[in-house]
Amino acid sequence: MEKETLTSLGLYLSRKPLSQAKLARRTGISKDRMSKLHIDVKSRPTAEEIYLIALALEIHYTEIVDFLCKDLHLRPNDEWDITAKKGG
Repeated sequence: MEKETLTSLGLYLSRKPLSQAKLARRTGISKDRMSKLHIDVKSRPTAEEIYLIALALEIHYTEIVDFLCKDLHLRPNDEWDITAKKGG
């Protein structure tokens, strides 16, 4: 499988020692759903799925969340803080 076809979660999991099948067995997430989480960009993991995957990998769930959300940032204050606009 080419790395370009992987979702962010799929890319993260491809670097871990457990196969999709073993992750599915350990977490109770179906093999079909696990496959979709790896390659279907329209698939979004639930909080429960992330937590179960983290338990199976024996890591803290925030490690996965940090990887998946590394490009998210809050908007600058001047874009949303109406008190800053009034005072300035």
